[in-house]
Amino acid sequence: MTHKEEHLRSSDFITDIVIGMSDGLTVPFALAAGLSGAVQHNSIVITAGIAEIVAGSIAMGLGGYLAGKTEQEHYESELKREYDEVDEIPEEEKKEVKLVFAQYGLNELTQNTIADELAKDKDKWVDFMMKYELGLEKPNMNRARNSAATIGISYIIGGLIPLTGYFFTQTPIQGLKISALLTVICLFLFGYFKSKVTGQPLLRGAIKVTLIGITAAAAAFMVAKAFNNLF
Repeated sequence: MTHKEEHLRSSDFITDIVIGMSDGLTVPFALAAGLSGAVQHNSIVITAGIAEIVAGSIAMGLGGYLAGKTEQEHYESELKREYDEVDEIPEEEKKEVKLVFAQYGLNELTQNTIADELAKDKDKWVDFMMKYELGLEKPNMNRARNSAATIGISYIIGGLIPLTGYFFTQTPIQGLKISALLTVICLFLFGYFKSKVTGQPLLRGAIKVTLIGITAAAAAFMVAKAFNNLF
């Protein structure tokens, strides 16, 4: 029987979707819920919700872009440092190679052989040091751009769901009921999917994500209602 290993692929892409979608579902839902307790017209909720989605998607996308650029710049900085070190202090770098294999129980002769062979190819030597000494993998050059787009689009998709109910109802409270139903269903499904791709307990993960969204919306609604009654 052939053994087939299954591993999670495109983890960066999935992570970006999780970041964008989770905030997109939760923040606009909480905002709409809060406004529903304070205003009398759906147009106000819709206008504020769309404005928040635009601003939120840009802010989240920019955050993803900056994170991707920072990762790339950090890798390039460390890569240059490693090239400098193999040129300037090669014997010290060989000792670091030996130390890596010593941790796996290889004898000194084998350590010396591997270190000497690696030293014959500077690029492979540096690549080895980046991965096994520093724990750094070469980032995708398009990571920053792709991350920004994925997070931003996911935020927009997630954010439009809570607003849907307000387009087809007469009052904010009616809209909130439909919004809450749609958002709770989506939060549960999203939490289930997120748990599945990350290998977490499915039901527990789905319930946790749903409760976070409900709690945020309930808090916003009660605060807005209290301030509306106060003033």
